[in-house]
Amino acid sequence: MDDTQNLQRTLLEEMKNRLPTQISTPPERWGHWLYYQYIPEGKEYPVLCRRLETEESGLLKTLLNYAKGHFGMEQVLLDWNQIAEQHGYVHVGTCRVSPDHKFLAYTLDITGNEQFLLQVKDLSNEYIVSRSQVDGVVSLAWAQDSTTLFYTVSDENQRPYRVLFTKLGSDEIDDVPVFTESNSSFCVDITSTKDGKFITVNSNSRTSSEVYVIDATNPLDGLQRVRERVSGVRYFLEHHYGVFYILTNAPLSESEDRSDGNYYLAQCQVADIQSSDWQNIILPSEDMSFQDMDIFNGHLVLFVNKKSFPALCSVNLPIKFNSVNQLEIENLDPWFFPLPSSQCNIVPGSNHDFMNPVYRVVLSSPVMPGVVVDYNMSEQIFSIVQQEKVRDIPGDCGSCSLAYELDTSEHLDPLNDKDKNNLNIELQRWKDFSGAYCCKTMEVISHDGVRVPLTILYSRKAWQRGQSPGLLEGYGAYGEVLDKSWCSDRLSLLDRGWVLAFADVRGGGGHSLWHKDGSGLNKCNSIYDFISCGNYLVSEGYVHRDRLGAIGFSAGGLLVGAAINMNPNLFRAAILKVPFLDACNTLLDPSLPLTLLDYEEFGNPQIQSQFESILSYSPYDNIPRDACLPSMLVTASFHDSRVGVWEAAKWVARTRDISCSHCSRSVILKTNMTGGHFGEGGCYSQCEETAYDYAFLMKTIGNVNGNK
Repeated sequence: MDDTQNLQRTLLEEMKNRLPTQISTPPERWGHWLYYQYIPEGKEYPVLCRRLETEESGLLKTLLNYAKGHFGMEQVLLDWNQIAEQHGYVHVGTCRVSPDHKFLAYTLDITGNEQFLLQVKDLSNEYIVSRSQVDGVVSLAWAQDSTTLFYTVSDENQRPYRVLFTKLGSDEIDDVPVFTESNSSFCVDITSTKDGKFITVNSNSRTSSEVYVIDATNPLDGLQRVRERVSGVRYFLEHHYGVFYILTNAPLSESEDRSDGNYYLAQCQVADIQSSDWQNIILPSEDMSFQDMDIFNGHLVLFVNKKSFPALCSVNLPIKFNSVNQLEIENLDPWFFPLPSSQCNIVPGSNHDFMNPVYRVVLSSPVMPGVVVDYNMSEQIFSIVQQEKVRDIPGDCGSCSLAYELDTSEHLDPLNDKDKNNLNIELQRWKDFSGAYCCKTMEVISHDGVRVPLTILYSRKAWQRGQSPGLLEGYGAYGEVLDKSWCSDRLSLLDRGWVLAFADVRGGGGHSLWHKDGSGLNKCNSIYDFISCGNYLVSEGYVHRDRLGAIGFSAGGLLVGAAINMNPNLFRAAILKVPFLDACNTLLDPSLPLTLLDYEEFGNPQIQSQFESILSYSPYDNIPRDACLPSMLVTASFHDSRVGVWEAAKWVARTRDISCSHCSRSVILKTNMTGGHFGEGGCYSQCEETAYDYAFLMKTIGNVNGNK
């Protein structure tokens, strides 16, 4: 890659120039405090801050002052940059402010191996509380007394398996164990209900779960199990004034012996928890599936998949069932939050304040920079608070907006006048780059007739039908939806005529059956889906037949590697980032992190039929001999605890050894010696990595008309 140094520098400058000089989040109210983050100019990592909202200044004045600059009574709670300067690397896993806002508990990884250290900071003097530092901590939850802190620790395979609590200021030498999960297929997570009344201990496998609750006002009284675990059944709960709201895929009736995988909402009185009697069922409509929930004083928020696209709605609490015990969501008069487009990516804000009727989310799409939106569930109105600024965009973007500036006169305090906001729904139009870049979702027919969503993105000016290069991305595992949020780095490819495509293959998210049909014994479906999407891009003229590339991250690397083995002539180049390639050998070694957990996703190789299934697609075991494979960039991280660094090295060595000796295509192994599974973390470091990736693609595939 030495001959691409100038190109890498050009790409890096493009990417850095698009970043705003200061990246910040608007403040979120929690109690009497306003919390926010920003990345200082020239720095790589965020700073967590807060300001006290006083009666004298009020929320509006504080927000106005914040928009003008960081001054006044700002308190810095945690500066990632200081930690990175000291250790060379930093990843903050979890941050939890105590209910009285006097302590900050957080976890730090300073090597990249995801071994997190717990620290508790006294926010009155910024000192680390003595005896608060614990290694191997994953999740945290405060009791209401703000001195009792529950946390989970990992075993030697980095599986969170045990819950303990510590008492700040106590003379006790050892922290007290509360719960231990002995089943190695289950991980333990701990969190608080939104109102802080209960702490939930969640023991989850890939397909099953079991929940225990702790009274947060009497945290030493022990825990109670909500319902015994059942294979294939998952459930999660929240609390609202004496009622647990439970999101579950459990069978609806005792006559059903197994779950159909679809989630619904149930209620259970706190007083009836030991009876496991879940009553008052709320069902999704026929064209909808429930994905997640959140809860506030008087409001329930549901994340749903509606006609295969993400959506959000809220319903008022408490819910009145009268004489029936089952209702469909439409009967509850839900308010569906206005969203900009079907391709919208939805990320919830912190939303810590149970009493706040405003729900904050960040919305984005492949053509729309991130928009911070507040939805007032009481008034059923919304306001655009802030949109990500993108600098150095070509001036010929047509009607699209270059940056959405924060208009304090219209958007900072819009919730007092409902009529005004109803009028402004048309005025508060989503600002995007759809005038310059086309984004559309197609349905591709896979090998078995199933329709696979494929999102296609290209420049209206630079794209040339039948001539453009293209890059197809996929993941297809763990029920995760492929991330299609805004990324300004992509403009460096789009403006050079590239087509970017995102294949939502089976095994990924959407609904439960979509995941099931691409996992375990059905894993090959996800690979065939990916190949079908690649063939579609070529046959429909979106991409030149010899200029298609592929990219996959982690489990997505398995997808791409297997697709290359099955159809090596489809792709001209591929990028496999920290890829899971040696599936058979990894799953045969239970001492490795994630192996036992992954049996439910990929299969247990100790079972003959499942071993044969894994062996049939495992990328390392199926490299075709004497085939002309695409050029490949394979990355690995030395401290990666999820995918061993040897997997990439073995793949590269074998492909070099047995592929066609007459091919001029190259296979590059690039190993990161400092970061972990998710790279080095800083925003500029990420730009450098992406510039290298794009330079590789342009070197091996070229841009429109062959220019770089």
